[in-house]
Formats: sequence, structure tokens, C-alpha cells
Amino acid sequence: MFSEFDFSCTEIRDVFPRLSNLGTSSLGEDSDMCGDTLDEAIRDGPRGRNLQFNLEAIQELQKLLGFTNKEIDRITQTWVLLSVDPKADVEEPPNWGRYSTYRAFWEAVLRAFVTHVEVQKHMDA
Repeated sequence: MFSEFDFSCTEIRDVFPRLSNLGTSSLGEDSDMCGDTLDEAIRDGPRGRNLQFNLEAIQELQKLLGFTNKEIDRITQTWVLLSVDPKADVEEPPNWGRYSTYRAFWEAVLRAFVTHVEVQKHMDA
């Protein structure tokens, strides 16, 4: 089983390539370009991506959420997967929002992918 203690930043990117990709786009340092709030930026994650990407992102999110809170915190705090801190209380943009834990943040990202229209159509088929 994957243990973040045994993996370099490069290896974390290799284990979570789709999540790493999100960290350079909708959840990256310019995430405010994807929405007026953190929740809008999260919902932007699956948009414009193909179904295969979204399904793989769901698998990676489920794998990540299988870890303990401490492990999720340590993986997230390498800043390999994100360029923004979802726990930070930022001033700009106003009313950006934040999450109390990294687990809560990643759960919201998973919900955005699972409830995306393309994914729902695939699951209903």
C-alpha cells in the first residue's frame, strides 16, 4: 500500500497524476480565475475534462481519502497536488471560503467529480 513517507514529491505526482494536474489548473495558484469562491473553483475541476480523466481523478481521490487524516495532511502539505491552501483564511478574493481540514476539502473535490454530468451519465449507462 502507498505510504507518503516512502515517496518523494515526484513519486506522489506519479501516484496522483490527475490530482497533480488539478493543482496546476482549477486548484492552482490562479484558482480564483475558475470561480469567485473556493467551492466554485472545486466545481470547475471536472469541467472541460474528458470522461477518462474524471474517472481516473475519482479513483485517485478515493485512494487519497483511504488514508488517515494525518497522512492526508502530510501528502497535501507537500504542495505537490495543490498550489493553494484550502485551509487558509484569505482576504482576496473576498468571501473565497476555506475548509476546516484537508480531508473535508478532498471530499468536496470528490463530490464535484462524482456529481459531474458526464460521470453521472456514464454511471447510469
